[in-house]
Amino acid sequence: MKVTKDTLIGDILDFDVETAQFFFEIGMHCLGCPHSRGESIEDACMVHGTDADALVNKINAFLASK
Repeated sequence: MKVTKDTLIGDILDFDVETAQFFFEIGMHCLGCPHSRGESIEDACMVHGTDADALVNKINAFLASK
């Protein structure tokens, strides 16, 4: 899976639940909420005041290492 800023959080979690750690790091603790699962990385980062590109890079590096 190649993650982009437009990728939905739910799709990422469905692909690899271990990616939840990266969302927890930015303060996104409501991953079970239907709204959060339908949010893109870009939307979530905007709400949580963090850099979407940095999060995308971190998740892609993690997935590539598996």
